[in-house]
Amino acid sequence: MRTIVKGKNVEVPDRVRSYTERKLQRLERLLDDRTDAIVEFSNEMHRSASDAHIAEVTLVIDGRTLRSHAVGGSYQAALDDVVDKVERQAVDYKEKPRLRHRPEEEKRILRDIADGTADPSRERRIVKTKRFAIEPMFEEDAVAAMEELGHQFYVFVNAETERAGQMETGVPGAERNLRLEPRQPAQAE
Repeated sequence: MRTIVKGKNVEVPDRVRSYTERKLQRLERLLDDRTDAIVEFSNEMHRSASDAHIAEVTLVIDGRTLRSHAVGGSYQAALDDVVDKVERQAVDYKEKPRLRHRPEEEKRILRDIADGTADPSRERRIVKTKRFAIEPMFEEDAVAAMEELGHQFYVFVNAETERAGQMETGVPGAERNLRLEPRQPAQAE
C-alpha cells in the first residue's frame, strides 16, 4: 500500500508522520500493493481545543474511493478514530459479495480468469448474433456514423462498389486505419 501524508495549511511533524505510517500498517493486511492511502491533517482554530485537529483518510482500492474523517484533541487521537472508521469500511468493501447476481457458470469462469487457471484451449463460440438491414452509403458517411455511435468498427455497403465493407479505428483520433472489403466470389465458367 502506498501512503501519502500531507498537511492542509499546516506542517506535519515527523513524529506524527511516523505514527501515521505505523497506524496504517493495520490496513496493509486487508489491502494489496495497488491501494493508495492519502492522509491529510488540518487544524481549525474556530473549534474548541478538544476537537481542533482534523484527520482525513482517503483509500483508493481498485478504483473505488473510501473516505473518512475524524476530529480530536491531537493529530494522533484524530488519526486513531479515522483509522478505525476506514478499516471498517475496507473490511466491508472486501467482504461484500460482488458475484451474487451472476449465473454459476459465469462465476466459475470469472474465478478461473482471476486465479489465472482459465483453460486457454477452450472452444470459442458465438454468444450473440445481430441482423439488420444495411443501406448503401459512402465511406465518409460510414465514418461519420461510426463516430456518432462511438463504435470501434462499422459494417456498411459501399455505395460506389455495392460491396459490403467494414471500417475500423484502432487508435483514438485516427480517422481510418483499416478498411476491409471482401472480394467478389469467383464466377463459375
